[in-house]
Amino acid sequence: MSPRRDHGPVELGLSLGLSPREREGRFVELARSAERLGVDALWVIDSQLAMKDAYVGLALLAHETERIRIGPGVTNLVTRHETVIANAMASLASIAPGRVTVGLGAGDSSVFPLGRRPSTIRECEAGVRRLRSLLAGEEVEGEAGGLRLSFAPDPPPPVYLAASQPRMLRLAGAVADGVIVMGPADPETVRMQMADVDAGAERAGRDPRAVFRDLWVTVAVGPTAVADVKSWASAQARWLTKWKQVPASLERFRDEMERSAATYDFGDHLSLRAGHAEAISDDFARSLAVAGDREECRRRLISLAGVGVDRITLTLLSGGRESRLEELAEIWDAVRSDLDPAVAP
Repeated sequence: MSPRRDHGPVELGLSLGLSPREREGRFVELARSAERLGVDALWVIDSQLAMKDAYVGLALLAHETERIRIGPGVTNLVTRHETVIANAMASLASIAPGRVTVGLGAGDSSVFPLGRRPSTIRECEAGVRRLRSLLAGEEVEGEAGGLRLSFAPDPPPPVYLAASQPRMLRLAGAVADGVIVMGPADPETVRMQMADVDAGAERAGRDPRAVFRDLWVTVAVGPTAVADVKSWASAQARWLTKWKQVPASLERFRDEMERSAATYDFGDHLSLRAGHAEAISDDFARSLAVAGDREECRRRLISLAGVGVDRITLTLLSGGRESRLEELAEIWDAVRSDLDPAVAP
């Protein structure tokens, strides 16, 4: 099992987008409810063709919440220049000191529809290093000379790297403050991913426990749970076609992965009504996400929380998000109670 930073309870995070169909006030209300229910961190989806602007949403949250950590989940170096990211995150940190985390990825739904390519491993490494330097008030070399922010937040926001495959996971272990782990909701797969993070940290001469581990999982509860996760799962299935090696347990779904890649519509990214959701079977969806009744979801979340992560971040699906949030918080209370009776409500 991968080492954790401490022996405290596993944190709860939430991933949500600023929907083009909702008013900004409702988005703030959801965040306040999450804070009241004990959610530790809120990640805001940065996908300019599917959602309203993530940085605008983050500014609202910085001003309208008090305790919860916030950050883009995730931003990228293709549609946003490193100095733009650094300045925005530093500005947020001046509103919400100590509560901002930068989530950085290679680029997906914000990049592919533009005909652009995601950042390479080398570009991600340079991006993490340069963002950390800029946020610390240091100068970095640019094409036209030295670059430095006009102010430096104190403390500087940490930079987490989103990763799913071995090379990116090892990079996160080597250079980032934390790793956002993405992939199938399968404990065996996550253990392998954690081992890659450890290997990267050790190779770089770092203590693996210094790297915060945030595992992202999509959960739906109730009789329509499988249908609810299918759109998200089809996005994961599409991404699995880019893995050099998929988990052995998922090889039987190879045709469905290819079908997802061929039919995916970025205009309906993560929409429950997306037509591409039908590209995958119920069985495949259950393998990629956590879907079922409360007991099934509790059991699977316990198994995932036990693989050495510091936080589990749950995707807040659209459609009745207030009730979904309440239900997820209740299930998480049961999970934490099972993991450590001392933290039971």
